[in-house]
Amino acid sequence: MHISVLLQEVVDGLAPQPGDVILDATLGGGGHSEALCQNVHEATFICLDADEKAIERSKERLSTCSCTFHFYQTNFRNLDRALIEFGITSINRAVFDLGLSSYQLESSVEGASEHLGRGFSFRGSEPLTMTYASTVTPDMITAEQIVNEWAEENIATIIESYGEDRQARRIARAIVSARAVRPITTTAELRDIIERAVPRRGKIHPATKTFQALRMTVNDELPALQEGLTKAWSLLAPQGRIAVISFHSLEDRFVKNFFRDEAKKGTGILITKKPLVPTDDEVWENPRSRSAKLRIIEKI
Repeated sequence: MHISVLLQEVVDGLAPQPGDVILDATLGGGGHSEALCQNVHEATFICLDADEKAIERSKERLSTCSCTFHFYQTNFRNLDRALIEFGITSINRAVFDLGLSSYQLESSVEGASEHLGRGFSFRGSEPLTMTYASTVTPDMITAEQIVNEWAEENIATIIESYGEDRQARRIARAIVSARAVRPITTTAELRDIIERAVPRRGKIHPATKTFQALRMTVNDELPALQEGLTKAWSLLAPQGRIAVISFHSLEDRFVKNFFRDEAKKGTGILITKKPLVPTDDEVWENPRSRSAKLRIIEKI
């Protein structure tokens, strides 16, 4: 089951009020929406997710809640379209949880066929897709295309930039060498290539940062975050609040700078001067929360 990170901190920090319009920009397992609704009892939620299956699961979970829920399948960079669809012109609260859903990570671990997973985890053997969207359309790029078709220099660049991996060039070289023998089509194949190229040191698997970089590239994550957060801020009513949970330094740096700039302009107040992080107890219960950082801003 997916465990929402920093749940109580999000509820306390957003401090929703009865009658609020609340944007859940990353519905996922529905945990944040459920907790916010249980706190306020009366609110209208706009729940977005690019993953159709996530919406289906969350609809069932939220069906007994007292609030009004509207669901829209899209990336949060298109949140303005969703609001137009439901006739909403402004929002009072918004939450962005930028973490990967446990459902997506564990598809192969839970015994799903390798043809059903989307390649987010290297623990099983799944197609190298890595799209949040449930269906791959011709205009989408996949991780398989990147590792088999991109130039070595370009592969190294994304691993270095998005994965912040010092071994980026060695990994890119190994990928290009392997694909010259045969195409790389599964997560297991890519994992094995990286394991052979880079010796394991410490607790972090050597493939972790490459998989992160591929996922971020396939889903255009940083540009999408910039677009989505900018739109959410423009649609946020005065005294409205936005909470963002990030999981790596690139995301957190962008959110930190975005919030700081609004505070400097006098258009926002930082509710969190420093990011909130999980307690030791939460990390013990949910190890994936260990790198989470929560920042909250209020619009003046």
